[in-house]
Amino acid sequence: MKKLLLLFVSVLFFNVSAQKRGKDYSNILKSKNIYEINAFLRDAHPDDPRRSVLKPRVMEMMTQYIRDAHPADQKVKDMQEMLALLKRRPSTKITFDEMNAIIKQKQIAKYKAELAAKQSTVIYTPSTAQNTFVVNTTANAAIPNAEAEEFNMLMAENPVEHKNKTVKILNSLFDNDPTSKTSIVLIKNNSDCNIIVRMESVGTTKYRLAVPAHDDSTIVIDKGQYLFTSLVCGAQYASQKTIEKAIMVTLGSSATQ
Repeated sequence: MKKLLLLFVSVLFFNVSAQKRGKDYSNILKSKNIYEINAFLRDAHPDDPRRSVLKPRVMEMMTQYIRDAHPADQKVKDMQEMLALLKRRPSTKITFDEMNAIIKQKQIAKYKAELAAKQSTVIYTPSTAQNTFVVNTTANAAIPNAEAEEFNMLMAENPVEHKNKTVKILNSLFDNDPTSKTSIVLIKNNSDCNIIVRMESVGTTKYRLAVPAHDDSTIVIDKGQYLFTSLVCGAQYASQKTIEKAIMVTLGSSATQ
């Protein structure tokens, strides 16, 4: 009886703690949502008794999802990475430095492969002017893709241009010199639309980067203050950013969240 009472008090305490952080995990033991349970494991106190129940459950759910998924399912890779982390540690929570290191290694591998192939390895669907973005689902209003021609032009690099850009990106990825005048910007596009991200600084310093739907692109730019703008499936995006070191910007709603 004392053990049951202690467990009840512990669960109640951790529920209150989670709610104070703005998340309600009071019914988490009934959840069958992989991402909700994974979020709980990231947020919960290391001694929360529900961990012993939910960690093996979510690992089994991830294994089942990977086993039953279609070969082209984009979520499989995320599931595999989360499962690998859970096998090594209490949760999938990683530090900012760990995340940066993982992203950096993935980018190095990607651009090394492109350099070896002497061409871009990105597979994407070219934009067309007839592609429309639903702006207001209730009114069923839509607008044409005014950036289609520009996007296709930016993606259509010749071999020499592509090689020069790839070498520049790799050099920057390997460069750990804090006094460097340039930095890496990684744009991750989680939307269903091809986009162009524009980066404008003071004077004539301007960059533009084409990013295919559900993919990412990297660019090396001069350090400084920039206004980032984009049209993401008809929605305007704008953000002022100070580029002093490598950053990643994610646009669009993630299908895995």
